[in-house]
Amino acid sequence: MILWQTLRFAVGGLAANKVRSALTMLGVLIGVASVILLLAVGNGSSVAVKDSITSLGTNSLTVSSGSAAGGARAASSVKKLTVADAKALANDADPGAIKSVAPVVTTTGTALYGNISYSPGSIVGTYPAYFETSNQKVAKGEYFTNDDVLGSRKVAVLGATTAKQLFDAEDPVGKQIVLGGTPFTVVGVLQAKGGSGFTDPDDVVIAPLPTVQNAFTGFGTVNQILVQAASADSTTAAQSEITRVLLASHAIADPSKADFRITNQASLLTARESTTKTFTVLLGAVAAISLLVGGIGITNIMLVTVTERTREIGIRKALGAPRAVILGQFLTESTLLSVIGAGLGVAAGMVGSHFSIVGIKPVVIPESVLGAFGIAVAIGLFFGSYPANRAASLRPIDALRHE
Repeated sequence: MILWQTLRFAVGGLAANKVRSALTMLGVLIGVASVILLLAVGNGSSVAVKDSITSLGTNSLTVSSGSAAGGARAASSVKKLTVADAKALANDADPGAIKSVAPVVTTTGTALYGNISYSPGSIVGTYPAYFETSNQKVAKGEYFTNDDVLGSRKVAVLGATTAKQLFDAEDPVGKQIVLGGTPFTVVGVLQAKGGSGFTDPDDVVIAPLPTVQNAFTGFGTVNQILVQAASADSTTAAQSEITRVLLASHAIADPSKADFRITNQASLLTARESTTKTFTVLLGAVAAISLLVGGIGITNIMLVTVTERTREIGIRKALGAPRAVILGQFLTESTLLSVIGAGLGVAAGMVGSHFSIVGIKPVVIPESVLGAFGIAVAIGLFFGSYPANRAASLRPIDALRHE
């Protein structure tokens, strides 16, 4: 009965100052919603990066120019990767460790179709093995072939975004586009992979390596070499074979002076996950400040409430209300403010997570919902304890004299 009366008095006290109570709950709402949404954005970013990396395949390795030892050799002495290096890997490496090899050059340019002009994110020149190594599936048409590479044919495969921008609802297969003044026949369109929020892997044009070199980059070095290990379990063996073959190709006796780097998806994923975890923690810390501000708001509002109701407190204590009842009433009011505000904040956070934020689809962490709600309630109790204790400590005679 006493608990019910305390709750009833607390609700009445909050209802007597609706605007003030609403503003206090708004502060808690913003804090809880911020925690849920910002952690969801960090988690969504992590998921997007992970999906983007794993979509390349767990047995894919990337070879790029540069010292693995972090600058052990002068830049002028570093031998760039070439098609000859890719051929050496394809011919000299253990076939039990390496399944396929694809040299890659990347450039940019403008694509024209009729009166439509569009600049795709990248133009890639490579071999057919690139599609399997990078886990690219064709949605329409087909890939170009090794014969297309040998004949330097002007054919291209479009990413889903590029195809949409140039052709809209029209079927691109068999149509001609112009890249860098050179006409290319579209032979296929890739399945959409989806962006990670930072880059769009579907915004690409892929063509035979010699054709792109002839039209854009020249017949020199390549940007990287993609290697597909025979299986996920043979990734380590494939990496050892790549090192062995390229050290011999570049005439390097000391492996510590290698002028190339090898990365696999597992190591890249580990590094990216570590980065995104730090990013998520930072976002959570920033959002937690909002909860702290909400708690300070509760303290201020409750102090004002105690001051306004000093005579009421004096009358109740003069009639025999014990200290615990007064303390319980004001603690209940501050807790109600935080509970209602936190509940609305959870609702706002869940609704907000259904929309993309800065190109990222938020993924709500269940623990963040429970944690934000629980912390908000605890903050209500903690920050409401001082005003409640102050009210309960008033002497009846002093409270009745208050003007």
